[in-house]
Amino acid sequence: MLPSPCPLRSQAVAISTQTMLSAAFKAFGDLVSPDFRSVLFKAIGLTIGLFIAVLIAVEILISTLTLFPWPWAETLLAVGTGLALLVAFFFLMAPVTAMFAGFFLDDIAAKVERAHYPKDPPGTPLGTGRAAATALQFAAIVLAVNLAILPAVFFAFGAVMLVIADAYLISREYFEMIAYRHMPVAEARVLRKENTPKVFSAGVLPALLSLIPLLNLTVPLFATAYFVHIFKQVAASSGGSGRHP
Repeated sequence: MLPSPCPLRSQAVAISTQTMLSAAFKAFGDLVSPDFRSVLFKAIGLTIGLFIAVLIAVEILISTLTLFPWPWAETLLAVGTGLALLVAFFFLMAPVTAMFAGFFLDDIAAKVERAHYPKDPPGTPLGTGRAAATALQFAAIVLAVNLAILPAVFFAFGAVMLVIADAYLISREYFEMIAYRHMPVAEARVLRKENTPKVFSAGVLPALLSLIPLLNLTVPLFATAYFVHIFKQVAASSGGSGRHP
């Protein structure tokens, strides 16, 4: 007869899943709350505005150039370029939104902490410059990794590879950015490494959401609120409280 599963281990898995679901529901609630809507609309508006500006600029540039002696060829080029840009924009939306979301990271994290953890000391703001620079670096890494994996997406294992890669990148970046508000950089990285399975597992949900058109625009803001809850739970289970040392 096969031994029964360890009840403590099963309970630990259940608690971990419950923890992530709880954090996800709280983050979704935060995202649609009145306090967050302005930040959400700003980040999405900046992203869409940038894409529209680039599309108009490219179309104007093509219309001023005479690359072919046939009008139908010029029209075909303009239409083809527009469609190619739309496809590129769909692929670039998540990294670009992540870049803009960096400007609002401190604001979002502070709102979540005040709403859900009023008794804990507030985190120390990273500052707009540092948060934006970190977000820009993260966006560049995500873009590079996604471009490297893109050819594999046409095969069955490609989507799985993309989710795994994005889950690792999202979990690592957002967990550490939230942790930096409460502890030195070195300690934040140690905390993440000591809880790699938990943190990586938490990154799967936002990675899956990033594959859904339009909804992926909200992922950076959702991930920021989501990982505030994840950080608090991981810090508490690791013997800390998510507070400044």
